[in-house]
Amino acid sequence: MKKLYLGLTALLLANTAFSNTLLPDVSPASSGQHVFINIPQLRLFVYTDGKLTKVYPVAVGKALTQTNLGEHHIGVKAFNPTWHIPKSIQKELKDGVKTIPPGPKNPLGPVFVRLGDPKLGLGIHGTNAPSSVPGVRSHGCVRMKSPDALEFAKSITTGSPAYVIYQMASLNEDANKNLWLAAFRDPYSKKNLDTAALRKSIAAWAKANGKTISSKRVDAILKARTGAANCLTCTKGVKLKAPLKSLTWNDGTAAYSKPKYIPKPAPVKNQVLPAGSEIEVDAGDSTPASAAAIPAAKPASTPAAASAPKSPAANPKPKATPAYDEPTDLLF
Repeated sequence: MKKLYLGLTALLLANTAFSNTLLPDVSPASSGQHVFINIPQLRLFVYTDGKLTKVYPVAVGKALTQTNLGEHHIGVKAFNPTWHIPKSIQKELKDGVKTIPPGPKNPLGPVFVRLGDPKLGLGIHGTNAPSSVPGVRSHGCVRMKSPDALEFAKSITTGSPAYVIYQMASLNEDANKNLWLAAFRDPYSKKNLDTAALRKSIAAWAKANGKTISSKRVDAILKARTGAANCLTCTKGVKLKAPLKSLTWNDGTAAYSKPKYIPKPAPVKNQVLPAGSEIEVDAGDSTPASAAAIPAAKPASTPAAASAPKSPAANPKPKATPAYDEPTDLLF
């Protein structure tokens, strides 16, 4: 009975841990699974048949080794992977170690999920440094706490679309018809927050709902960029109440973000590499910022193992002025 209670408590905590996470302005596929990773928010969102089903905290690439923005697809999975250390890191470490087997010292954690074209060298994986999540500290891959990575890998379908987006604000209506705003930091110095469209959307929503919203309140939130959800229409002490609806603030309207209709995708067989397969990615925090990017996963035993389906070309890693010179956690 005690075990059952603890299990239910853990499940409740898992379900409520990110109930105050505002949703991005996205249009998920109306059928199947769809993943969105919002870089400034340090969150990964999973939608199923157009509805949000999971939110995870993540660590993303640093300013000098950015996670590629754009459209990708979920590729092969490797459970208990062996980390094949790239030659650039081997030269730095100078200890003769070329691989790290599955276990507590492996930077990939218990699972690696390919993200996009293998030539990009991207993946979603666990970690042996859970305190690094959420944060801006990887060399391009998307890092999750290992239990989350396992849950994600077991539930996501190979071939599902996965978009890496860069939205510095979220604007949501909650179940009590209150409007909430969150503003995030700019780790890649994109400076792409369209404040005019955001303010236009806020004004349109306020007019449609007969509300008055303080422009000074909006200014303060956008200046602070704490990542916290701030109510624009509540009295003090009112809590955010799910379910949430994201507004299409990028278009400056008061409409809700809606799923995009696509025909139901054909069934896809999950592609899983043999246990212990070698994965060569820049995974450790000690990796030099100039480390070269990465070939595809190499099966440890069977060369005929399935390879990741190619996704449409994503944006190449842009050159950027570093927002954070050292691995930095953004905890909010």
